[in-house]
Amino acid sequence: MVVVLIILFSALVAGYQAVERLLNPEPIGLLWAVVVASVIGFVGNEAVAVFRIRVGREIGSAALVADGYHARTDGWTSLAVLLGAVGVWLGYPLADPIVGLLITAAILGIVWQSGKAVFARLLGGVEPETVDEIRNVARRVPGVEDVAEVRAWWLGHRLRAEVNVAVQAGLSVAEGHAIARGVDNGLVHELRYLDAAVVHVDPLGESGEAHHRTGGDHGHADLQASPGRSNGPS
Repeated sequence: MVVVLIILFSALVAGYQAVERLLNPEPIGLLWAVVVASVIGFVGNEAVAVFRIRVGREIGSAALVADGYHARTDGWTSLAVLLGAVGVWLGYPLADPIVGLLITAAILGIVWQSGKAVFARLLGGVEPETVDEIRNVARRVPGVEDVAEVRAWWLGHRLRAEVNVAVQAGLSVAEGHAIARGVDNGLVHELRYLDAAVVHVDPLGESGEAHHRTGGDHGHADLQASPGRSNGPS
């Protein structure tokens, strides 16, 4: 959240300075030095942004991804300086503040994108593609006939999940346990940011919360025991 607020502050500062330059134009000297500094700033910040965003997504860290976007805004600011300097060199002194306003709008777009991701994570929200990935991993495990339900939520940058899988009704408890263990191992192997998974094993045709409601509005919450990773059926 702090990183998102810093990006917002950067946008406000850039917008204020651009408006100030529009109202009170000032000459820009040493254009060659401005161009060199802006190119170095853009390339360096963009490289850092790509690295942070990629690693942040790999480990499931919303903060690191947001920090990567922060670096990207710094790079775009440097790019604005470059475009403004080129405009001034071509004889358009107002090019610098106009480009500054455009970059301000772009940074506000990043604020919106990062803010949605961070606040969704703050509320435990999970991206739809993550749920799809969990479902696909579970389906590939031998013995799993169907994946009835997937529930997942974030705790910081660690993911927790519950998966309802359906197996053939005639399997033994040991065979069901082996399938549940295979699902758990597959999830841990494929999703490196997964902290814990609870695997519910049900007979085919009776999998899911709808088949566990007896009288009141009760589901698997009544049937499972302690939190943490469960490698066996419940």
